Amino acid sequence: MTAEPRAALSVLVSALERHLEAAASRRSENDPVVVAAYRDVADAFEDYDDALMDAYGEVTPLEVYTGDEDEENDDLEGDDLEGDEDERYIGLSGDDTDDLDFEDSEK
Repeated sequence: MTAEPRAALSVLVSALERHLEAAASRRSENDPVVVAAYRDVADAFEDYDDALMDAYGEVTPLEVYTGDEDEENDDLEGDDLEGDEDERYIGLSGDDTDDLDFEDSEK
């Protein structure tokens, strides 16, 4: 884990860029390069969120879910998460979305 939030953010952005590159050059539905990049994004995000908490007592409005912990994954489109208990995805945290006012944020 990177303890400094700015450094953790940089690692997260790099992981997202590698994931984009892997997805753009994907050779099959379960391309191992894409799967690895996907997991790197989830790991980097968790490190960034932890660094924010440690440094500022803040978190992002996102959460990393694992397929075996959350039955709501059944609602996701695509086969990437089905049947793989180690797969994770990043989504809005249910508890944090209640206070968001998206209409005001677009003005």
